[in-house]
Amino acid sequence: MSSEYAHPEALVETEWVAEHLNDPHVRLVESNEDPLLYETGHIPGAVKVDWFTTLQHPLRRDFIEKDQFEDLCRRLGIGNDTTVVFYGDKNNWFACYAFWLFAYYGHQHLKIMNGGRTKWVAEGRPLTQEVPNYPPTEYVARDPDPSVRAFREDVFKQMEKGLPLVDVRSPQEYSGELIHMPNYPQEGAQRGGHIPGAVNIPWAQAVNPETSTFKPAAELRQLYEQYGITPDKEVIAYCRIGERSSLTWFVLRYLLGYPNVKNYDGSWTEWGNLVNAPIEK
Repeated sequence: MSSEYAHPEALVETEWVAEHLNDPHVRLVESNEDPLLYETGHIPGAVKVDWFTTLQHPLRRDFIEKDQFEDLCRRLGIGNDTTVVFYGDKNNWFACYAFWLFAYYGHQHLKIMNGGRTKWVAEGRPLTQEVPNYPPTEYVARDPDPSVRAFREDVFKQMEKGLPLVDVRSPQEYSGELIHMPNYPQEGAQRGGHIPGAVNIPWAQAVNPETSTFKPAAELRQLYEQYGITPDKEVIAYCRIGERSSLTWFVLRYLLGYPNVKNYDGSWTEWGNLVNAPIEK
């Protein structure tokens, strides 16, 4: 199935990971919504990256800086030529988020494990509580790649030009009925609704609910094209804080091969609080 995708090299199956557990050129990285899940058991040899405490700048709402990213990779034993395979809970939300950050700093060899933790566990594959320790590496990051990330000024321009904005949140969040996902604390924004002109294509429509794996390329293409989200356009995806839209960004850019897709990680938490920013309900 992976050969149907535009960039099949960006996706690996659980079988591939099982065969590369002892491959010194591969580093498995677990990134979850649940910050304590890794400690209960993880794939042997996998290291942990926490989206909030590891990847966020400690003093402002932004990513860690380039030198901090380099230090992170060195500590995790990741070199510039290491193949990094991300997986996690919640259908790989934060695995895709971590993938996106590594792409932002120019790491070349990145993959997502299709199906994430859910599929690995469902298949009865091994987990361990042993935390690995790898020798530190030398790592040199590239400057941030602006082609994968949108800031609010980019969103204003996108809106003014009538270019595609994809709101990947739930229909209730899109309509303004909720300001966070159903069954989550309703916090993070002053207002409910969506960015004017955005279409609602929830992230979950790209994933098979039984297996947490991505749907075939033909189904994905039909899903987005029916809303006018085509590869000839510049696309910005957003959600609440940028993790669910990282998954959609991965689908559009790597599975379907859209060349111009950005993730707006400010997302609704920023836009829904932004003074003088228009919204629709």
